[in-house]
Amino acid sequence: MNLKISEHRFIVCGASSGFGLATAKQLLIEGARVVAVARRGDRLQELYESFKDQVELIEGSLIYSETLEKIEKAAKQGPFHGVVFNAGGPPTGTPLQTDMKDWDSAWQLVMRWKIDLALKLAPILREKGYGRLLFIESQTVKQPLPSLVLSNAFRAGIAGFAKSLALEIAKDGVTVNLMAPGSHETPAIERVIKNNSQTMGVSYEKAKEDLEAKIPVGRMGTAEEFASLAAWLLSPHSSYVTGQTISHDGGVVAGLFG
Repeated sequence: MNLKISEHRFIVCGASSGFGLATAKQLLIEGARVVAVARRGDRLQELYESFKDQVELIEGSLIYSETLEKIEKAAKQGPFHGVVFNAGGPPTGTPLQTDMKDWDSAWQLVMRWKIDLALKLAPILREKGYGRLLFIESQTVKQPLPSLVLSNAFRAGIAGFAKSLALEIAKDGVTVNLMAPGSHETPAIERVIKNNSQTMGVSYEKAKEDLEAKIPVGRMGTAEEFASLAAWLLSPHSSYVTGQTISHDGGVVAGLFG
């Protein structure tokens, strides 16, 4: 399928690894231009070297207003068709294993910057009459995990924000969707497996096997599989899909609307 994005320009946050990197690469392969954002610019160099004519780099932490202002400036300079909201998750832990410092930090890391950036960029897309906002969150939005209370709470908040925003700007040609990935072969899954290993008192390898055994398809997903769906949601083909939380989890969410 031709995604029809060869003339499009996207901002991809957290583009140095995992879902962000895979999504950026997929967009670039399809001919789009990408403004790649990450804390460590050195990790973006491989992406830049492979797609020099299509890539712009912004180095900085997403929790800092200076970085968000750079992103906003980039969105206003030249074509701009969509943004991928993506960053690392908060530490593992059950409710009673956390303290208020953990909650304050998770609010900054998982939720605050996304709302701030969306409020900066949505009006730009709205004025143009076209755009895609895609939030990459977690399966915890649909099926909370006991050891990920910070993720459970704040990612659900982002889902509520995204749905509300989608309803407000749908008529302006701007869609807002959220992807809820399950277990994938990315660096982020390692902290979950390590936590499971320690909790259950088993080896890392055993904890990984047990995790995969609970996935109906029998394996973890790949970042590339995830990115193929993300790219479609960022394309003109998805114009009638908005306000949705879409799972990419191998069938692990048990509900009818998983």
